[in-house]
Amino acid sequence: MSELLKVRDLHVTFVTPDRTVHAVNGVSFDVRRGETLGILGESGSGKSVTLRSILRLHPEHRTRWSGSIEVEGEDVLKMGGRALSDLRGRRVSMIFQEPATAFDPVFTIGQQIAETVRRHTGKSEADAMKRAKDLLEMVRIPSPAQRLKAYPHEMSGGMRQRAMIALALSCNPSLLLADEPTTALDATVQIQVLLLIRELQREFDLGVIFVTHDIGVAVEVSDRVGVMYAGKLVELASVEQMVDAPQHPYSRGLLASTVHDGMRGQRLEAIPGAPPDLSDKPTGCSFAARCKFAQPGCTAAVPDLRSTGADHLVRCVLAEAA
Repeated sequence: MSELLKVRDLHVTFVTPDRTVHAVNGVSFDVRRGETLGILGESGSGKSVTLRSILRLHPEHRTRWSGSIEVEGEDVLKMGGRALSDLRGRRVSMIFQEPATAFDPVFTIGQQIAETVRRHTGKSEADAMKRAKDLLEMVRIPSPAQRLKAYPHEMSGGMRQRAMIALALSCNPSLLLADEPTTALDATVQIQVLLLIRELQREFDLGVIFVTHDIGVAVEVSDRVGVMYAGKLVELASVEQMVDAPQHPYSRGLLASTVHDGMRGQRLEAIPGAPPDLSDKPTGCSFAARCKFAQPGCTAAVPDLRSTGADHLVRCVLAEAA
């Protein structure tokens, strides 16, 4: 599989009159065609900031980027306004966490999908609306001709999320970004949406980045999983390696704090403490203050992301190099 996305040493900093927040601190990863990369971590770990940076969705006036984000060989951080507009929705698209706020409430679902199709393909209004109907049918929305005329508030949460997937796929993108797209859905609908995304990813050979805080979801949809903490990737491995042999203490803690079959009557092991304040970055390993394996040297310097085996990278002084 060829590389579709290359992110190298990405830093994202938010600057306000009151403080400076170092939200992403040197993240590097690749996404190949036909692959799903899951990004896992607690709230505030930098997952969504990283994802939105790929489309440069953060406010330009208070965001500072460094590093590179290459989509099919072109650096997004060097793109001008027109090139960036052409990238969004056409080559890279996004499924947002809450479609009720992502859709414009004063336009119908059909109008919003058709507008995107016309912007990027030049189709006529009639052809764009036909494309919108075909997309709603593809994501298995019943009575698609009638749903074209529906406003977002007239659809259930599951139907809105399916419509958001249809919008994201309307111009045949190469890379699909999914920002916790099942968080607001009940368990049954969540499974349906996950299976739909996985099926469409395989059908269209999409590269997908799936951001979530739910380990079960990450395992269900991902080929590889990256674990983020305090704006850094602390572990990157295949989903099998991550489940069977996680090596970073934070990854182990996430897995240990997840409820699964056979745990009735057992105490759930929680990770103590809280994530650090990213306006005041800690020296050394940012997880050291919460880690039961911490040693004096852990706070001396930031550990490198080292290889511990085939396609397995870990940022920990205790990790054994391959």
